[in-house]
Amino acid sequence: MKILFTGDVVGAPGRDMISQYLPMLKNKYRPDWTIVNGENAASGRGITAKIYRQFLADGADAVTLGNHAWDNKDIFDFIDEAKALVRPANFPEGTPGSGLLFVKRAGIEAAIINLQGRTFMPALDCPFKKAESLVAKARERTPVIFVDFHAEATSEKQALGWFLDGKVTAVIGTHTHVQTADNRILPKGTAYLSDVGMTGPYDSILGMEKEAVLKKFITGLPVRFEVPKSGRTQLSACLIEIDKKTGTAKKIERILINDDFPFIAE
Repeated sequence: MKILFTGDVVGAPGRDMISQYLPMLKNKYRPDWTIVNGENAASGRGITAKIYRQFLADGADAVTLGNHAWDNKDIFDFIDEAKALVRPANFPEGTPGSGLLFVKRAGIEAAIINLQGRTFMPALDCPFKKAESLVAKARERTPVIFVDFHAEATSEKQALGWFLDGKVTAVIGTHTHVQTADNRILPKGTAYLSDVGMTGPYDSILGMEKEAVLKKFITGLPVRFEVPKSGRTQLSACLIEIDKKTGTAKKIERILINDDFPFIAE
């Protein structure tokens, strides 16, 4: 069985790439579960009900979030009814939504867990302890467990990968928007990738207009970052092949679509 995971969708350019390419990727790779990280989908900050529904229409089975989960106030109107939306599980107790989701395909459930790191990010509950608790709960129902770890530090991401090796199917990083080249299967069978990368503007700095980011670095003055309204785009994803009986990963492949790496249907 297979999981297809698409990284941080940024603004309208990212959403357009999902609408255009996700159906083609599903046709090519035939994944059993398709997951999209949508925490930057609404103008680079948060998500709306309309965008969430569009991701599902495009073929996503689950939509994960991250530190921008609450940036668009619309989310409070629909998150509790959005059964395929997963926010970081280590947000404080009583936070709306859920950090664990089960999706059944071909008679087999996949557990999808979203966690957020703490290094160089807002203080939250311990992602390691929360992961341990949720993985134990998930394994009562299924050996197929996917973890989207939305974190800044590569060291923290690697640490969680090793911490969960053999306990989950995959630990895949999001948040830093640059696809890393360290995809591997850890010794006990967990697929790992520090960051799956970004889906959105290609000629940008982490999905934002270059000029504004450059001004911020050069002058140190406050600048509002915006998603470019036009220009070249990219899609970043990964595909994980799974042993359905044990839930261990057999292979992890990076996917990158842009002008330099065009999509090949076959």
